[in-house]
Amino acid sequence: MRAWYDIVSLDRGAAEDEAGFRDSDLAIRRLIAREVERGIPADRIVLAGFSQGGAVSLYTAPRYPERLAGVMALSTYLPLASRLSAERVPANDGTPIFMAHGLADAVVPIGMALESRDYLNTLGFSIEWHQYPMAHAVCADEVADIRNYLLRVLPNVNFS
Repeated sequence: MRAWYDIVSLDRGAAEDEAGFRDSDLAIRRLIAREVERGIPADRIVLAGFSQGGAVSLYTAPRYPERLAGVMALSTYLPLASRLSAERVPANDGTPIFMAHGLADAVVPIGMALESRDYLNTLGFSIEWHQYPMAHAVCADEVADIRNYLLRVLPNVNFS
């Protein structure tokens, strides 16, 4: 199965696929560089992802050397959290992070997301938190909240 990284376990005490996260981080950085080359400044780019994609977004953004417009982390968690304090760079300390999760998510338990949110808050990151009565999915209310978030972090963009 094609994925961003290998899931060894969702137990917070278990080893995580650090090499997989670093490889995915490099792939995201190449995508950002390509958009910058096309004329989109990094501060107009939002990293967004669902589940594994959200974890990769939360991994890359705080370590990225240029300010990004935002981060959307949907139905996910913060990977390799114990390394973040040492590896983060100041460029994205103030980047707004949109986190959303389903209350009935059986794939990524909401407790992991709440733990991640709380840890990011303790590090000073700005988290906009949303939760919905859904499983590991996206719902209409979430899409509306995503739209509002994007309108705030990417002013002068028409999402009609």
